[in-house]
This record gives sequence, structure tokens and C-alpha cells, in this order.
Amino acid sequence: MTDRSFAFVAGGGTAGHLQPALAIAEALVEAGHHRDSIHFVGSARGQDAEALAGRGFPSSLLPGRGIVRSFRPADVRQNVSALWGLGRASITAFTLVARLRPRVVVSVGGYASVPASLAALVHRVPLVLVNIDAVPGAANKLFGRFAAASAVGWPGTPLPRAVVTGTPVRPAIADVDRSDQVARRAARRELGMPEEGQVVVVFGGSLGARRINQAVDSMGGVVVEGSQRSIYHIVGQRDWPRYEDAPAPLPEVIRVPYEQRMDLVYLAADVVVSRAGAMTVAELAASGVPAILVPLPGAPGDHQTANARVLADAGAARLLPDGSCTAATLGSLVEELLDAPDELALMGSRALRLGRKDAAAAGARVVEANARGDREAHR
Repeated sequence: MTDRSFAFVAGGGTAGHLQPALAIAEALVEAGHHRDSIHFVGSARGQDAEALAGRGFPSSLLPGRGIVRSFRPADVRQNVSALWGLGRASITAFTLVARLRPRVVVSVGGYASVPASLAALVHRVPLVLVNIDAVPGAANKLFGRFAAASAVGWPGTPLPRAVVTGTPVRPAIADVDRSDQVARRAARRELGMPEEGQVVVVFGGSLGARRINQAVDSMGGVVVEGSQRSIYHIVGQRDWPRYEDAPAPLPEVIRVPYEQRMDLVYLAADVVVSRAGAMTVAELAASGVPAILVPLPGAPGDHQTANARVLADAGAARLLPDGSCTAATLGSLVEELLDAPDELALMGSRALRLGRKDAAAAGARVVEANARGDREAHR
């Protein structure tokens, strides 16, 4: 067996799945595996093709779509079609595994991980799960009992044979050093923020979070008026049309639709207000940023609340339920933290202790340790 078929990395469909998958794949390359030996198995319907373009990894995109968790007639009909697509995708995955015979299959969750994981079990290829939320996703929960190991982001994640590796974050995020005051002022300058004073950063993911946006709309002027405070409000693409032509309440409130330079955002912020997606929580921990986390209600398995509790229980964040995220409550909590800079500093140091900047390499070591014939060599 040559290194040309070392690993299949399966899953994706969203940035939350793709980012750790790509990080672990790059860590495997750094560990000495040929880029051609790491084969991505993704979804033809998601962001996978765009995210993989130019990366140099071979890939296969599976047909079909995920199951909708609803019994409405239209959703039931869609699910029947989805099952047909899943069958086609499984045949494709079985054929790929049989032909290329990878030494290990890595599942990061998402639609494409299901047929690839099934193929791994049928062909007796070791299966390694990667789970970045504090609770397992549906696919990882389904295959957890059969997996050789599970690389998990946080202690206490209920999966068999779990190894806590942390959640891989982008190198730019891992390199954030908030103790460097020169870098912090430069980041604020580049974002168009005042270099001095306190900065509150608000975001809710690429689409945004309407509940948070509405609360910030009403409390923003109160928090910054008459003080050396600013708000950098990343509205999100879904709500941006409502804000594009509307003036901010004060010059110290800056609104943008989207922000790719999250390393600058984490450097600039004194406190972040955000949802509690797995990647956001991991980036806050790796950067050491104090936060007020407003979990998305109705998320599968209530995973955002579980993610938020990891930081909140460690004293690195405050958890604010979505239903309580009003202008008055959020504004009071923001002001309470800004008025206690020593507490903010302590929260940041607690967050840093939870973060793992070597998470991608740690995940890659778990993959290597469970590849066929390699288990003892990499322990």
C-alpha cells in the first residue's frame, strides 16, 4: 500500500465543518503525507467545491442533500428524495473506498460524512470522527460506537474513545496576541476604529443574528455616548439591506455587512457579543477574548448552549439566553463588563487556558495513530 491513499476526509457543507477538515488535512501534509494522498469527500450542494478550489487535494463531491427534521408534507416529500440521493451517494462512496483503499477515513460531520462512514465500516477501514461542538452532531452520534477514535474539541463530549484535541482554527487566529498593544492599536486603525478607549464587537455569523442586531440597535448609543467606547457591529448579509442606508446612532458605532479579517476583530475587541457556534467559541478561546454569548435557539441538540457553557463555566464568558437578549439586558451586561477591566482581563486569560493553538496537529496525530497498521507507532 502506497501513501497515495492515506486518508479520506469526509463531510463538510458548511464552514464550520470545512475549516477543521482543511486544517487537519494541512497538518497531515506538514507531518509528511503527500497532498495527493488526502482525498476529500464532500457534498455537491454545499460550499465544498469553492472551499477546496486551489488547495491541491483530490476530491469527490457526492450527490444528494441532508434530511430535514420536519414532518410537514413538503419536507416529507423532500426527505424521500433525499433518501434516494443518499443511496446514490453511498454507492459512490463505497466504490471510492473500494478502489482507493484509504488507510483511514476521517468524518467531520455533515451530509457527506454519512455515506463515507458507512463505506469505511463495510470495507473495514478505521474511522476517526472529528467533533468540534460540545455535543455530537447527528452523523457523529450515529457512528460514534463504531469509530476507532473521536477527536473532540472540548472535555466531556459524549463520544466513545474520545481524545480531546481542541478545535482547529485558522493560523491567523492562532497567532493573535492581545498582549501586544501596538498590534491592538494597529488592528483598530485598520478597522476604522479609535485606537484608544474600549471596543465592543458584535456579530452573529455570516448571515447575522436578528435578535442580537435589534438589541444592539437600541442599546448602542446608550453604551457609547459620553464615553471612550466604540461598537463595531458586523450586521450580517441577511439583515444588511435594513442598515445599508440607515445612519448609525453615533459616529462611534460602525456597521459593516461582513468581516473576513477576524484576527483584527479579536485583536481590537475588549469584549465580543456573538452567537456560540463551534468555530466562534474555539476562536474566542484561542484568541483569549472575553465574550457575551447568545446561543441560537433551536440549534440541533441545543449545541450552541453547550458550546457557550464551556466558556461560561470556566469564567471566560457570560451566557445570555436568546429570549433575554433585549437592549436593556444586553446593554446592562456590556456596561457591567466594560466597567470592570480587571474582570475582563481575567476572563481573557481563562479563555486562553481553554484554547488550543495546536489543535490541528493534535487531530492529525489521532488520525495517524488510528490509520491501518499505524496505531502503535503513533501512540
